[in-house]
Amino acid sequence: MRKFEVVTKYKDQGVMIPKRATDSSAGYDLASIEDVTLEPGEIRMIPTGLKVVMPKTEALFIFARSSLSIKKGLIMSNSVGVVDSDYYGNPDNEGHLMVSLMNVRNEAVTILKGERVAQGIFLRYEKTTDDETDGSIRLGGFGSSGL
Repeated sequence: MRKFEVVTKYKDQGVMIPKRATDSSAGYDLASIEDVTLEPGEIRMIPTGLKVVMPKTEALFIFARSSLSIKKGLIMSNSVGVVDSDYYGNPDNEGHLMVSLMNVRNEAVTILKGERVAQGIFLRYEKTTDDETDGSIRLGGFGSSGL
């Protein structure tokens, strides 16, 4: 089962559940739930107000929308976001999907509430290698699996 849900903090703030733009679109558009201004060279986490549940053999890959850099001068600071299935419901932030953007322009750029900034694509993957032994469990949010 795959499903986007609203994070508790944003329950009554008009979060848009992502949809694909057309029947042939691979990605689900992700929008900002707040107005966010990025100063030149600044990196900010753009909140979507969403979390996602998906099968354990899938991940949600987050890519910038193709127009983001051309129209706004914004790029994803981590190139591609990877959301693991066990990120859902983590104790740090419920698995809140956020998009890390960097302003490469020489002036401030504002993302408005409801503005689509990224797209999420679900991909299946193989889970184990022959020599895999680690069975650790996620305990937090961004960067927590590397601790």
